[in-house]
Amino acid sequence: MNKRLAAEFFGTLWLVLGGCGSAVLAAAFPGVGIGLHGVSLAFGLTVLTMAYAIGPISGCHLNPAVSLGLAVGGRFAWKDLPGYWIAQVLGAVAASAILYVIATGNGSAIGGFASNGFGAHSPGKYSLGAAFLTEVVMTFFFLMVILGSTAKKAAPGFAPIAIGLCLTLIHLISIPVTNTSVNPARSTGPALFVGSWALSQLWLFWVAPLIGAALAGTLFPKLEE
Repeated sequence: MNKRLAAEFFGTLWLVLGGCGSAVLAAAFPGVGIGLHGVSLAFGLTVLTMAYAIGPISGCHLNPAVSLGLAVGGRFAWKDLPGYWIAQVLGAVAASAILYVIATGNGSAIGGFASNGFGAHSPGKYSLGAAFLTEVVMTFFFLMVILGSTAKKAAPGFAPIAIGLCLTLIHLISIPVTNTSVNPARSTGPALFVGSWALSQLWLFWVAPLIGAALAGTLFPKLEE
């Protein structure tokens, strides 16, 4: 179990460092900014690369919502859920600490620090209701792809590609709405460094993804019957 938790810690660290790092350091860099498309791809690539690296060790969840959805769907032991959640959140916090040191290394303020938000803190100023629905629906489909691509009948070896591309697509859709969470750990790390509004809105980025994941975990097994 310790090896599995270590894998989840380092995998989530890579997800947040790669995804949020691209948003904080590279998205708007003068002349070569990668923008929404680059950030979306960065998040997808972190999952794809880690799925091949640690998938055989821990299953490469990297996300409390994924762990919950897999547990609801009968693919993951409920007793292992708390340990995975703790490892994932700690990995996200460690990544955010590394990113904070790097981002402030040229004297810059951290600004929004890739935090998730709604209302005045949504990139497109979308309402709480729009943000909540977006996070539920995006996480639901993320888990549907994960459950489907890792099913026994699925073609072996291709799940990381499908999952990575799905996360890329999710970011392309929802960065303007919430800056894209679908992952409570990813939201928690940056919020701890921003504080104030990011912490006060963090509840949505736990509740909505967990609801979406639980719905997918409930529905997908019925499609397999």
